[in-house]
Amino acid sequence: MPQLAWQKSSYSSDESNDCLSLAAAHGGVLLRESDAPTEIIATTSARLDHLMRTLKAGRSPQPPHATGHADSGAAS
Repeated sequence: MPQLAWQKSSYSSDESNDCLSLAAAHGGVLLRESDAPTEIIATTSARLDHLMRTLKAGRSPQPPHATGHADSGAAS
């Protein structure tokens, strides 16, 4: 398995050990925190972009609607 090229988030400060790192892998994005580097979250670029835009706008995150997939909730 090739070594991942982790990049520290520009929002993480240099004085703190609380850093978020990202790496590209298999067409997606991996995220980890510096205080738990073995715990890795995988997502897509689109979902990460949606989360960042939502947080910057001060809204509560809601997952984007998946196209071509049936709702898992009850019919209305």
